[in-house]
Amino acid sequence: MKRRVLFVCTANSARSLMAEALLRDVAGDRFEVASAGTEPTSPHPMALQVLEEAGISTEGLHSKRLADVQGSDWDYVITLCEKAAHECGTLCQPAQPIAWDFADPVPANRHGTFALTLKEIKERIALFALVHQKETGSKPFSYDPVAVFKALADDFRLAALLLIRNQEQLCVCELTEAFGVSQPKVSRHLATLREVGMLTTERRGQWIYYSLNPQLPSWLVRVLDETATSNTALIKSPLERLQAMADRPAVQCL
Repeated sequence: MKRRVLFVCTANSARSLMAEALLRDVAGDRFEVASAGTEPTSPHPMALQVLEEAGISTEGLHSKRLADVQGSDWDYVITLCEKAAHECGTLCQPAQPIAWDFADPVPANRHGTFALTLKEIKERIALFALVHQKETGSKPFSYDPVAVFKALADDFRLAALLLIRNQEQLCVCELTEAFGVSQPKVSRHLATLREVGMLTTERRGQWIYYSLNPQLPSWLVRVLDETATSNTALIKSPLERLQAMADRPAVQCL
């Protein structure tokens, strides 16, 4: 059975349409794909142009309202901007929400900006398709050390990963409290770690818990173990705030 993926951004005119076309092109045999907007307009001509120049079919691409797709059972709802992540929360239930954040190319209205956005989304789509191969019955996930170390190069992602390692599993609301940052930011960074195969998720009722992927290769486990042992200060303050939470989890995590 195909997994069902919905991409959401504000206007559904560029970013989410690009993502829809790209995933359909890369893995249309494994995913049923659609897109929608919180304030839909119409497909931007340059978005369609750069897709066609890249050899990606634009057939059937059109802007849709969230209301048009709310009756469907989505496996994944992927937002492509922070505004959309805030506005489509209820739509994510019981789907797995994933928060990406790409700059809107429309204000610049330049071919080069649209081409760059397409390139960035294409790279993220490739990782998404790769990490979900195992779930859809394809070959096992292959860890790319370059992608892994790029993901770990962000200070928040590294600290969050080490805190999850320390606690074995955490949900978004716990990480939000521990680091004192917004839920969309936490979700966005966790999505990056999940896409390179470092995290797995488990839904329990209304909460989604993140934990280290048990399939991590031995070389990566050694890197994390040594990093955690030699850099305890990275999670000292977040761990104290986490342990001070009166009720865990205290809010609904998406």
